[in-house]
Amino acid sequence: MDSFWDFFWFTISFFLLMAYLVVLFQILTDLFRDKDTSGWAKAVWVFFLIIFPLVTSLVYLIARGKGMTERNIHYAKAAQADTDAYIRSVSAGAGSPSEEIARAKALLDAGTINQAEYDALKAKALV
Repeated sequence: MDSFWDFFWFTISFFLLMAYLVVLFQILTDLFRDKDTSGWAKAVWVFFLIIFPLVTSLVYLIARGKGMTERNIHYAKAAQADTDAYIRSVSAGAGSPSEEIARAKALLDAGTINQAEYDALKAKALV
């Protein structure tokens, strides 16, 4: 790069390219997530995204933007519900400190763990 302005325009164009790629991947993700759209319609959208990428992206965002938002909200809520259920199941299975220590003692007695590992598990359970 010979001058500051070359670097400046390179930076701007690189930023726009990355922004376009993010939008393109969002469109493709939304397109293949949509259960209501037929396979042929998805193929047509992908075909036009390849042939006329900028125009097709704008048309997709204008025509299907509201549905895209609703699907993203739906999947975000489903992911949050799954995460909450997992956290509840893990915390419910943890047990009391005395149960943890008893399990660690049983492992020590069986020879599965050594004394140092038992002490570490006991300290962890008491914290």
